[in-house]
Amino acid sequence: MLYPFDDGFRELVASRCAAFSRLPDSDQTLGLKRAAVAVTLVAAEGSSGEAAFLLTKRARSLRQHKGQYALPGGRIDEGETPAAAALRELREEVGLELGAADVLGTLDDYPTRSGYLITPVVVWAPREAPLRPNPDEVASVHRIALADIARDDAIDFIAIPESERRVIRIRMNGGLVHAPTAAVVYQFHELLAGRATRVIDLEQPVFAWK
Repeated sequence: MLYPFDDGFRELVASRCAAFSRLPDSDQTLGLKRAAVAVTLVAAEGSSGEAAFLLTKRARSLRQHKGQYALPGGRIDEGETPAAAALRELREEVGLELGAADVLGTLDDYPTRSGYLITPVVVWAPREAPLRPNPDEVASVHRIALADIARDDAIDFIAIPESERRVIRIRMNGGLVHAPTAAVVYQFHELLAGRATRVIDLEQPVFAWK
């Protein structure tokens, strides 16, 4: 099994996060609104014993990015750290109660076309932790096995006429997921493989530019 949901894998992820050197702020990231998302490691569906991460489908009633797949997350409140914001959003969106001891580390900030700078926070959820999605924010919650995004055909890059940057796409849950979610998931996938791959120059599709 490539990614077992056990203490050994948790220690591996924590050590890879601790060794990861985040990119510093740059002109590309200054002045953006701060947000955080949670890369939440959970047990996969069924009894496979594999590790997965949580992916939500945003409610149709939301003002922005309605109906799109996303990692749990949102804007960082004044005085909050990215980790505290990610944990709060997990609680508010999917009813998952986690604490600072469950945070394993952070990945590179990702600047979005809609004016946000997203800090991905990697967290570990206990096997028995229940999920209680908030229907005002979340239409559905999915456990995406890490093995699914490690397939040779899971990740690809395309060119678009509107940008010189590559658009990343990841096949998961029966469809295509784009940046920023795809960029974050891709960097985490690379981290698990022992590679510090940067994603700041990966593009979003045009429909996500607003």
